[in-house]
Amino acid sequence: MQFVKKIGEEAKKVSDKVEAKMEKIVHKGRPKGLSVGEPAADGERTYLIGGNWKCNGTMASVAELVKTFNDAGPIPANVDVAICAPYIHLGVVLSTLRADIAIGAQNSGLSEKMGAYTGEICASQLVDAGVEWVIIGHSERREGFGMAGEDEELCAKKLKVALDAGLKVMFAIGEKKEERESGVTMEVCAKQLEPAAKLLSEEDWANVAIAYEPVWAIGTGLTATPEMAQETHKSIREWVAENVSAEVAKAVRIQYGGSMKGANAKELLAQPDIDGGLIGGASLKADFFNVINGVL
Repeated sequence: MQFVKKIGEEAKKVSDKVEAKMEKIVHKGRPKGLSVGEPAADGERTYLIGGNWKCNGTMASVAELVKTFNDAGPIPANVDVAICAPYIHLGVVLSTLRADIAIGAQNSGLSEKMGAYTGEICASQLVDAGVEWVIIGHSERREGFGMAGEDEELCAKKLKVALDAGLKVMFAIGEKKEERESGVTMEVCAKQLEPAAKLLSEEDWANVAIAYEPVWAIGTGLTATPEMAQETHKSIREWVAENVSAEVAKAVRIQYGGSMKGANAKELLAQPDIDGGLIGGASLKADFFNVINGVL
């Protein structure tokens, strides 16, 4: 209980810090949004539905999507929702998207402070702008797209820098198709988690969600069955219990990120160790709210 209390205190510190920034800088013009139902009961994990817009959207299309989300009705009280937008659209969503959807970025830099890092965005700059979440370790960045990818050690260091700056992090892990077929899914996930487990304190984990994304299901239309996804999520939670602590394992949220959409969200979110989703394509459509409402 003492650990849970400490986790809550640490999470509140970060939340208060970010909320103060947002209130001061951008919160004025954002519609409040609506809530329905009851929050998660004591001892239960609140769902986390994150939208990853990736490298998508024009000024016009983002404005239209914001309107769609603002008009989409209430969000269940036992769900945290965040949209991770491209850097160029952060200003728009920070000033116009409903206030019950947190704003996130899709990456932040390794440098702890601002400086001569051309093309980088520092985690502290994101906090200063009012951003609350960031995705670190997405498979597309681990693999690289025409450039060198980010290895496990680099992802872990960036995770720690982001947390120290005051961001919450969706830390993405997952295996490729050939690794799944070879039966080494958990070995791959463990390799991606190990450097982070060495760098993070137990208190740090209060502001981390693990986003399990089977690489073979991202953007392909393929989806792990609810049973397959649950099996891997359960194994990840067991790994955290063994390598971090049982308390962290019980509290940490593990999202599923392999082509979740309105049509399959309810079955996936019904699994005991699936605590939400990191949503790609469906987060660019009204269907995102079907995913959110999949917890009902």
